Amino acid sequence: MRKVKKPVFFIVLLCIIAFGYLTYAGIHTQYGDIKTSYIKGVEDIRWGIDIQGGVNATFEPADNYDATKEEMDAAKAVIEQRLVSLNITDSEVYVDYKKNKVMVSFPWQANEESFDPEAAVSELGETAKLVFRKGKEEKGEQVLTGNDVKKAEVRQTQDETTGNIKYVVSLTLNNSGKKAFADATTELAGKGSISIWMDDKCISAPSVNSAITDGECVIEGNFTYDSAKALSDKINAGSIPFDLKTTSTNIISPTLGEGAKNAMVIAGLIAFIVIAAYIIVIYKLPGFVASIALIGQVIGSIACITGFFGNIDSFTLTIPGIAGIILSIGMGVDANVITAERIKEELNNGKTLNGAIELGYKRAWSAVFDGNITVVFVAIILMGAFGPTDSVFGTLLSPVFSVFGASTAGTIYSLGYTLLVGILLNFLFGIFCSRLMLSSLSKFKCFKKRKLYGGAEINE
Repeated sequence: MRKVKKPVFFIVLLCIIAFGYLTYAGIHTQYGDIKTSYIKGVEDIRWGIDIQGGVNATFEPADNYDATKEEMDAAKAVIEQRLVSLNITDSEVYVDYKKNKVMVSFPWQANEESFDPEAAVSELGETAKLVFRKGKEEKGEQVLTGNDVKKAEVRQTQDETTGNIKYVVSLTLNNSGKKAFADATTELAGKGSISIWMDDKCISAPSVNSAITDGECVIEGNFTYDSAKALSDKINAGSIPFDLKTTSTNIISPTLGEGAKNAMVIAGLIAFIVIAAYIIVIYKLPGFVASIALIGQVIGSIACITGFFGNIDSFTLTIPGIAGIILSIGMGVDANVITAERIKEELNNGKTLNGAIELGYKRAWSAVFDGNITVVFVAIILMGAFGPTDSVFGTLLSPVFSVFGASTAGTIYSLGYTLLVGILLNFLFGIFCSRLMLSSLSKFKCFKKRKLYGGAEINE
């Protein structure tokens, strides 16, 4: 590592403090009834059903449509995808094939005040048929349906004229829609448009600039991130061949409640204070630096849960999720203890202070990496086994989990997520940041005493 200067400790410390303030308080603006979040705070965390309760809603096909098993599965998949797109991981979706009903349970939004189940269900968006038509009229010739759309997603591109970043909606079509779309865009290129309809409402009517023959297209416009995401969500929601209507809504009481959350948080704080005091007493200056790094790790975990940036949905935090944060702190302590012991060993072997710090971190790395990477594997398995079936980890591990059948439990998924995030942040704060801070402090004359690092003083 390049030579670390004295101010580095204060720079890293100030960055952690600033990061902590932003993560706790966030940055918001209020204009009338409209609140805009640029940086999310802890109040924007979406708590799981076990802590705050939620809503149970029942959907069924409108107009007494007799849906097939495959179509009900498609409806279930659409609702699951909608929940995932909103980062609502603590949810349950069941299908009653005999009665053609889809039952959904999900937690309240962050900062919920009205606790109106019907308003909560509206968060899932419209449940309607999607149709692409030539021109801007509802009676225009049909080109595609929602079944022809594989996925829609928000992407960032750079404006070639201004150089500014802009948001677009990217569409990927199934094989069933490529030919029809290619023919339509070839006909309308440079002189027409294709409108997108959800029921009798036009949600977008982009102009056709060129023929699109590969099934990949981009919808451009004066999009913000939120408006682009709203359009992509609506397109994804329209891939079922019938309308869904809400037939009943019920409020779900929290299984554990606010008291359990407060108890877990208090237990975590007490455990942190005891651990910090212990490692400072035993390992002195490296223990002090480790405590600061652990604070940074916790702050980073909370930021990953809130989404931090205003255009990222909050992750759903459950009681097991809080336990995952506490467990990751334990792994962070383990990493710093191993490093402090290595530094002490190098000092007692006669190394200089700078040499002992450099070698201590270098030789501790393999042990810390091995210990943490095994927990990463466990977290990935938990997220794959108990998370959405079409998530990255769920898809990756689907050949294994298919043997046991589908299983989704958002509370356990939350544990896997916070554990994974905490371990990855441990590499950043517990290894990189703590190394910078300790190397910086060792440059001050008052911190050059070897006993401050656990080593024996050398008599001249």
